[in-house]
Amino acid sequence: MSIHNIYIKRCLEIAKNGLGNTRPNPMVGSVIVHNNKIIGEGFTSPYGGNHAEVNAIHSVLNKTLLKNATIYVTLEPCSHFGKTPPCSNLIIAHKIPNVVIGCVDENEKVSGRGIKKLRDSGCNVTVGILEDDCKNHHKRFFTYHNKKRPYVILKWAETNNGYIAPATKEDKKPVWITNSISRQMVHKWRAEEQAILVGTNTVLEDNPTLTTRNWTGPNPTRVVIDIHKKLDPNLNIFKNHAKTLIITNTQIDTSKPLAHQICDYLFKQNINSIIIEGGAKTLQTFIDEDIWDEARVFKGPNTFQTGIKAPVFNGTLTSKDTIITDTLNIYKND
Repeated sequence: MSIHNIYIKRCLEIAKNGLGNTRPNPMVGSVIVHNNKIIGEGFTSPYGGNHAEVNAIHSVLNKTLLKNATIYVTLEPCSHFGKTPPCSNLIIAHKIPNVVIGCVDENEKVSGRGIKKLRDSGCNVTVGILEDDCKNHHKRFFTYHNKKRPYVILKWAETNNGYIAPATKEDKKPVWITNSISRQMVHKWRAEEQAILVGTNTVLEDNPTLTTRNWTGPNPTRVVIDIHKKLDPNLNIFKNHAKTLIITNTQIDTSKPLAHQICDYLFKQNINSIIIEGGAKTLQTFIDEDIWDEARVFKGPNTFQTGIKAPVFNGTLTSKDTIITDTLNIYKND
């Protein structure tokens, strides 16, 4: 492994500390190296705070070393004023001579401009180190800017004979298919994504809270499809645990493909990632319109004699894990 790869890999490691907190900004990681020694590190602060490069530069105790250092960053440094000044300006101001970048920022406000500004100032800029890894890491950000929609994660749990819910149940609460560890993992995922979406029937049948109560982290924005405004305001999704967006026939036209319209609406709400948690009809709508990026499917050990069948889809299996009694399969949409 080359020396550049080693330090970009470290950038990716620390960048994950921003997962769930930087949105809608990308979760960038940055490392500063002098004489083959790391002298500074940083990752993106919560939205409105410093970017990774700024935090890395601020962490360097002896700023005189910067004139002979290399700064590594997972994503092209920004060149425009937003909530904060351009990172490229700070790199230039500190006369850091070498900049190594994982991948180009595909946001049209930045794309290539940060690199050009650095090179025009005399910086030696290297681009494309662990590029595929960096692009995958920034998948939410790139999907939002390139496809003009959130990064879509499908999630459900099914029995070992392919049902996601029984045909009937006595109480308006979930019937658990997976174990408590798997359910806690789902709450961790909720903390990592910006929003979570369910359909009307899921709310009516389960009365879910859709929060991260079993994990320490921010609650996602709750998005509920309620085309015909059936939902009672006393349901859990209307309580003040988290922000809730209700999608009705005011936002979308039911005579046209729903998933596309929902994503258009969420894009305008600046939501760059979302978990679709149910129910079967809602999940299948996104599958049929081919608007999904990942599917995370749990399979539990129990069976239902009859019930609601799991969604039908095609995807490439990328990982398979055992969680005590459960199996977790993760697929990507090619």
